[in-house]
Amino acid sequence: MNEPQQPTEEQLLEALKQIKTEDVVLQTVATLVNLAGQKLSVEGAKDPVEAQKAIDAARQMLPLVPDEAVGPIQNALDQVQMLYAKESQGGAAPDQPSEQPPQKPPPSKIWTPGS
Repeated sequence: MNEPQQPTEEQLLEALKQIKTEDVVLQTVATLVNLAGQKLSVEGAKDPVEAQKAIDAARQMLPLVPDEAVGPIQNALDQVQMLYAKESQGGAAPDQPSEQPPQKPPPSKIWTPGS
C-alpha cells in the first residue's frame, strides 16, 4: 500500500499564506456555538457549565467575526442561549404548558388613542 505523502515545506508555506485570522476566528466561534449546543442537548454529554463557558467565549469573540458572518452566527448563538435558559429553568418543552401562566406585561405609561 502507498503511504500518504507528507506535504513539502513549500506546500505548507503556501497553505499558511492562505489562512486568514478572520477565518480562524469565524471557525472558532462556530465551533464554540456548536459545542454549547451539544453540551445542552446530547443525552449523556449534557454539561450546562461547559455550555455556559462556550456561550460566554463565543459572545466575547463575536465582535471579531467578519461582518458578513455576524448575522448567522448571532442567530445560532441566540438559539443556543435560549436553549441554555430553557435548560436552566428545568427544561420544560415549548409545547408543554409551564407551571405558571404567562404574565401580561404592565400597561404602558405612554398614552395611545383608545387606551
